[in-house]
Amino acid sequence: MAIIKITSFSEPGVEVFSTLTEAQLRMTLEPEKGIFIAESPKVIRVALDAGYEPTALLCEEKHIAGDARDIVERCPDIPVYTGNRDLLTQLTGYTLTRGVLCAMRRPRPKCVESICKGARRLVVIEGVTDTTNIGAIFRSAAALGMDGVLLTPDSCDPLNRRSVRVSMGSVFLVPWTWMSNDIRELAAYGFRTAAMALTDDSISLDDEQLKHEERLAIVMGTEGDGLPKKTIGNCDYVVRIPMAHGVDSLNVAAAAAVAFWELKKK
Repeated sequence: MAIIKITSFSEPGVEVFSTLTEAQLRMTLEPEKGIFIAESPKVIRVALDAGYEPTALLCEEKHIAGDARDIVERCPDIPVYTGNRDLLTQLTGYTLTRGVLCAMRRPRPKCVESICKGARRLVVIEGVTDTTNIGAIFRSAAALGMDGVLLTPDSCDPLNRRSVRVSMGSVFLVPWTWMSNDIRELAAYGFRTAAMALTDDSISLDDEQLKHEERLAIVMGTEGDGLPKKTIGNCDYVVRIPMAHGVDSLNVAAAAAVAFWELKKK
């Protein structure tokens, strides 16, 4: 392996960890596949176990033979850039979680049909742009038995560095892809759709007819505005979570976890 001690922020190859924006990582370095950043040893291990291809490591000196030793050994053919904690913080602009970053190639996007095939419970994320919420939804989806995740183009990229970290690597465990904003597309794959929204004609989350649906897609909207009226109108069900103490709604990530637990296929 090539261990390269950083002596200058202009060191060739480190720009992937420093100056490039998320959009540039997606589209500039590898127009066909792109690059994303995985942060922390645990998350990087999950990605490697899932078959993601590493291209470079950025690692605090003390972790090369410490917390990241097994990762370095698993990646013998890529450069390992290193330096002390303060230097790497200045380079990246943030403190590294557990002192390790890994640049990885983006996989080829899946098609909607492949996500739907064989699935019984899906999550549709429409217009959610907060990276923390995206990561939390993916973590709940993986933990609570969702078979796949579909995102509309106006949602945040699940491979955003913060989304990946918040998900604790769950974005590598649940199949996902992008779909159009037309929820009716899922009917062709045998799915009924349940919009999580507050409307006068909504049914309770614990309604028995929801649990008996063989194939169900749970549709989650953004904070504040929620789902667009058009999406709600095109769904088969509009579903609310019963509330107490005058609270009208939950954060989208919390609401997703509750819905996944209640509606997962038993």
